[in-house]
Amino acid sequence: MSFGLAGLKKKKKKKKATFSPLLKVFSATVLIGIAVICLFATAGMGVALLERYVNSSVPVSQRVGALALIGVPGWVNRQLEERICEAAAASGEDFKLDTDAARSVHDNLATRAHWLDKIKVRTTYDSIRVEAVWRRPIALIKMGLNKCYVDSNLTVLDYIPISELPIVRVTGLSAVPPLPEPGQSWNEPDLSAAVDILVRLDRMDRLVTPDKPLLGEIDRIDVANYNGRQDKRAGHVILYAKEGVEIIWGAEYGKWQRHLESTDKQKIAKLYQHYKEYGTLLAGVKYVNLRDPQDDIPLPIDRF
Repeated sequence: MSFGLAGLKKKKKKKKATFSPLLKVFSATVLIGIAVICLFATAGMGVALLERYVNSSVPVSQRVGALALIGVPGWVNRQLEERICEAAAASGEDFKLDTDAARSVHDNLATRAHWLDKIKVRTTYDSIRVEAVWRRPIALIKMGLNKCYVDSNLTVLDYIPISELPIVRVTGLSAVPPLPEPGQSWNEPDLSAAVDILVRLDRMDRLVTPDKPLLGEIDRIDVANYNGRQDKRAGHVILYAKEGVEIIWGAEYGKWQRHLESTDKQKIAKLYQHYKEYGTLLAGVKYVNLRDPQDDIPLPIDRF
């Protein structure tokens, strides 16, 4: 009995010595796994809390968006678009998506982007959107090395090469340098007389010859004899085609009756009839005289 009991104790001791290391390894592995899981869980909670803190503490104004120009006319080129964007960010700041940024962009454009009128600025979830009426240049003025445009309302626009529009140069102005600043109105009577005619011809082009505008063949309009200041008997306004063909318009728009000339509608009709007949202003004649009265020539110009 003693021997048997002693043998049983030895067996028990042997089993315990054999099983204990495996249990320790298993237990250690489980503990390490639990620790790793807890570590990742804690890290995940930390990231979530940090993100929540950042989203709650950093205002929307810190989220940077893009400037979007809406309804840009087809004649506006990349250089002009870039100049508008530069004016919008005049202080070099990023476009931030809040009302303060929208107000800042509006004020910058109103004072620096004279190509735009009736400016509206609003923010969306990813951009600052700018809608405006684009001032369309119709006449080019050169004085020395300086150049500028004016639109139909005589608003001065800074010079940027634009190839998509038939912009006619005005010569013979009485004004001398310096040129008015962009955004100012150039209210000189002789310039206004030139623009009045160009506006009517531009409307006719869009109505009658949109694919090949007549103004595309006009090099310049000369008002040196505005109101007969050089020669009372000569035409007050003369247009010149690009190959030197002289187009004698005559008195300023709206003053034909004072000089017994063709009406303004007749002048426009005769000019476009000639253009239609020859297909160009650059061939067929040395000059075109629009002053002499004639019967009405039917063309759709009554609205002008």
